[in-house]
Amino acid sequence: MTAPLLPDVSLESSPVPYAYPLDWVGMENIALPIYLHNTLCPSKANAYVSLDNPNAKGIHMSRLYTRLLDFCKIKDLSLGHVKDALQDFLATHHDLSQHARIELQGEFLFEQPALISDLTGWKSYPFRLSCQLKQQKFEAELYLEITYSSTCPCSAALARDLIQKSFQDAINKEKLNPSQPDEILAWLGTTDAIVATPHSQRSFAQLRFALSPDMQSIPIKQLIHHAEQALATPVQTAVKRIDEQAFALANGQNLMFCEDALRRLYHAFVNYPDITAFDFKVIHAESLHAHDAVAQGSWQC
Repeated sequence: MTAPLLPDVSLESSPVPYAYPLDWVGMENIALPIYLHNTLCPSKANAYVSLDNPNAKGIHMSRLYTRLLDFCKIKDLSLGHVKDALQDFLATHHDLSQHARIELQGEFLFEQPALISDLTGWKSYPFRLSCQLKQQKFEAELYLEITYSSTCPCSAALARDLIQKSFQDAINKEKLNPSQPDEILAWLGTTDAIVATPHSQRSFAQLRFALSPDMQSIPIKQLIHHAEQALATPVQTAVKRIDEQAFALANGQNLMFCEDALRRLYHAFVNYPDITAFDFKVIHAESLHAHDAVAQGSWQC
């Protein structure tokens, strides 16, 4: 038995009331599990094509949706896969569209080792990948957010000043004999010695990269690793006391204002291969103030 033909108003010959081309038409917030570096990433997808024919009623949205579903079958999604999908968007809209765009946003889970011990844990990194094909020119942009710790250099200097004064006061009051190293060592382990500590805060690096159109892979793991090496104090997952002590040491050896953090990232990526531009913002969520300290910078080759 032949299925009855169902009406399709998009094929009706009645004229469009207001004939204008439209920049983008499509769908947003499509649930789409994808794999990056063989890691499952729950994500949301946006898919668009331009509507360049001013007399067309609309696009074929189902063709965009079903093509996106192919991403779920790929164990390591690449920029090549995204570019192929964009080309298919245009092929299925050859009489309507000249430009196509795909955006993917979600959380990338990355298993990280502890600093010293044999523990490991998972960290989540928000990401957004935006790709478009415009007049056969492919463009790709990747956004990442990385969380790290920042210890204020000014606060560290003020804490050291108070510790020095406490040491001098103990000598003046004859509570401490400066000629006895063992006595000094024992005193340094008391709260009388470490009377102040510098303040640190959870901080965020928001990184946006323009990727080379010739790049095939999506280098999310490599970019995360490179940024965390530059900052030197990424937040940790599972830790033992030896890991916590190593983290305290890393913070003490990498005192940073927001300007310092941004310059570290700038230096790390200004000559990074296959990056054609970047726009960075760092946010230090102050523990001293009720406001944030921020710095922003960009570069283009």
